[in-house]
Amino acid sequence: MEASRFKSLTKEDSFEIRQLLMQIQEEYQGRPDELIPVLQKAQKKLGYLPENVLLEIARFTKLSAATVFGVATFYEQFRFHPIGKHTIRVCRGTACHVRGSDKILDEIDSRLHLAPGDTSNDRLFTLETVACFGSCALAPVVVVDDTVKGRMNPSETVKTLQNIKKESDKS
Repeated sequence: MEASRFKSLTKEDSFEIRQLLMQIQEEYQGRPDELIPVLQKAQKKLGYLPENVLLEIARFTKLSAATVFGVATFYEQFRFHPIGKHTIRVCRGTACHVRGSDKILDEIDSRLHLAPGDTSNDRLFTLETVACFGSCALAPVVVVDDTVKGRMNPSETVKTLQNIKKESDKS
């Protein structure tokens, strides 16, 4: 297991994590077959699965750390880094690629220094790629949170993200 795949807990996280672990102990019995629901609950509460939480879950379920880490890394649904307030998903399907989704990703990386799988330092954005949204007629497609934006181009995508940042700065 690569240690770099996990973020260390911050002091601010500690209280929230202790509360989460108490909730898990109240709701679950600690059986090995409860591992995935426990991981899901922890991620829903924290937004990701820090290494310390995975170790606590291993103790609680009486499973080895290797087993818990193995399950968590096997399933795509689990994250090991904090995610941003807004998730940006760029389609990389054939229609979107042909119509410039790679240029959108390059522009996001160039302007915002954000590569697929990364979260911005201010935790405002997480960038992901998706194999296909099934909206090929709207290619290239960018989904910001749950809002589908079709026929996007690099400058329009960056403008959309900058507008979100401006709104975030106001609040």
